[in-house]
Amino acid sequence: MAPGRLYNRDGWILTAMVATEFSNVGVNTLVKVATSKGVNPFVVLVYSHTFASLPLLPLTFLSLRSRSLPPLTSSIVCKMGLYGLIASVFQIAGYNGIKYSSPTLSSAMSNVNPAFTFILAVVFRMENISLRKESSIAKVLGTIVSIIGALVVTLYHGPMLMSSHSDWVIGGGLLALQFILISISYLVMAHIMNLYPSAVLLTLVHNVFIAVVSVFVSLSAEKDNSKTWIIRSNITLFSILAAGILTTGYTFIHLWAVSHKGPVFLSMFKPLSILIAAASTDIFLGESLYLGSLIGGILISIGFYMVLWGKSKEDKNDLLGTIESSPSQKTPLLGN
Repeated sequence: MAPGRLYNRDGWILTAMVATEFSNVGVNTLVKVATSKGVNPFVVLVYSHTFASLPLLPLTFLSLRSRSLPPLTSSIVCKMGLYGLIASVFQIAGYNGIKYSSPTLSSAMSNVNPAFTFILAVVFRMENISLRKESSIAKVLGTIVSIIGALVVTLYHGPMLMSSHSDWVIGGGLLALQFILISISYLVMAHIMNLYPSAVLLTLVHNVFIAVVSVFVSLSAEKDNSKTWIIRSNITLFSILAAGILTTGYTFIHLWAVSHKGPVFLSMFKPLSILIAAASTDIFLGESLYLGSLIGGILISIGFYMVLWGKSKEDKNDLLGTIESSPSQKTPLLGN
């Protein structure tokens, strides 16, 4: 690919990934609004993802008729099913984690996602490390610092900086589980997109599995389901539908980005969300901010930027030959 076209594509990917962090915080805030009104998180999952699946049906039909896609084999279908199950578990854990804590804690915990993704990518040989290289050392140290920060966020509450009531430990544990599973899903996502690059179909699988699994879990967990599924306020209904639309949007963008840049790059934008979440939840929800979250968030962000620096240095070296062959072109954004 020519350097100019690569520059334009990287610019679009960076812009889209920043937008997904805003939408992700928006989803978390909307989920908190709905659950604070007494709506069960499983109900939010079912309604939001069912609604968001409807416009994907005709798009998926057109995608399947495309001649540019390879045959849809049983092996690929099974792998999509695995991705759907992983997505279902991490969404259930995440929505319940937000119910017990806050969107700010969710954003703080999400910043450990690059570290977990990097570890798994190394284990499955999707990333290479060499302790003789500065970039590899930075990625390893950044991963360690991020994990320490996540432990601080989860285990150390500290003085309250802004007030509200929540069960921080339960919420933190569920959110930690969510982001570990998200890291696994990124690798599965990247593998599937290499085999069958249809972001529309995989987004539909993501939504349908979450809705169906949430129905079964809700029916098993709730003793009285007669009133659980009734939405009593317009703001709750709006929150649920908007959450579905935003979730579908950033899932599609993640699939598109992972097919071009890989799973580790996909996880590198999470530190943006804690700043967005801290501001939005204080303004709209009056949620708490604790010293432990602040310290942990800073550690996670430091670790994140160490990993980002190492990754960008490696990408710059990989693109060096292309840039030298066309010296008049600009360096891709990630290289800068």
